[in-house]
Amino acid sequence: MLKELPVVVPVPGSVDFSKYEAKFKALADQKRLQIMYELTQRGSVCVCDLTEVVEMPQSKLSYHLKILLDAGLITRETRGTWSFYELNHDEVNSLLSPELCCIFRKVDDRPKGCC
Repeated sequence: MLKELPVVVPVPGSVDFSKYEAKFKALADQKRLQIMYELTQRGSVCVCDLTEVVEMPQSKLSYHLKILLDAGLITRETRGTWSFYELNHDEVNSLLSPELCCIFRKVDDRPKGCC
């Protein structure tokens, strides 16, 4: 016989929204969304190639990449003198997760097993 686990409902004020704040701030820019899209389509991309793709000088691109890195939405790997960037799929998927969606639903409207 399987025992049903109780559904955990966040108590108002107990949800840590700070972990989402930097991520959503990073997403609130068209250029950063474009960078993330290009990384999704191309995989691991050298910063030198990314400047051409997003039509942005490397100094401005570096600014946007730092914001995305700090938010954990992308990763960086250094190979020699070049940095290669890739989308952090785990972080992006967690932002699109049912857990986050459940936080913004009324308790009565949540699907069974949500949160």
